[in-house]
Amino acid sequence: MDNQSIFKYSWETLPKKWVKKMERSEHGNRSETNSDYLFQLLCFLKLHTYTRVQVSIDICGVDHPSRKRRFEVVYNLLSTRYNSRIRVQTSADEVTRISPIVSLFPSAGWWEREIWDMFGVSSINHPDLRRISTDYGFEGHPLRKDLPLSGYVEVRYDDPEKRVVSEPIEMTQEFRYFDFASPWEQRSNG
Repeated sequence: MDNQSIFKYSWETLPKKWVKKMERSEHGNRSETNSDYLFQLLCFLKLHTYTRVQVSIDICGVDHPSRKRRFEVVYNLLSTRYNSRIRVQTSADEVTRISPIVSLFPSAGWWEREIWDMFGVSSINHPDLRRISTDYGFEGHPLRKDLPLSGYVEVRYDDPEKRVVSEPIEMTQEFRYFDFASPWEQRSNG
């Protein structure tokens, strides 16, 4: 089966409430689903005869602060049997928790930890949800667009004390928050 056949078969077979939107390209298929049906959709893609997705290549996240469900979680999957790539996307907010897929793809545990560490999107009953890229004392989630560019604490080496010290950053309010508007759009041509 090629990408087009897998796309057509999946679209005809899957329950319509599982898939919001499906798109096909020469590089792979893209499906958008509600976070409530994520696990069921990935089970179908892994276990069904005509899809046979065996590899979870990676899981990544995107922060869109202007959206109601601001976080987009993207699962990149590979069917080695049919040489087909499938991208499954779902969205979440600060409160919504997504289904872990560790039971389907054991290597996904690390990527789910990274999504939680970087964006704050947590998984329901994840077996090992703890920080993976940042220090355990780190406050916030670094890839969120609302995290101040300066952070909340400063870590530096104190030469007289001969040790690393963490101190809260004291900064005036106008330097604390980032304006998402482009500086070129604010200028007038006159």
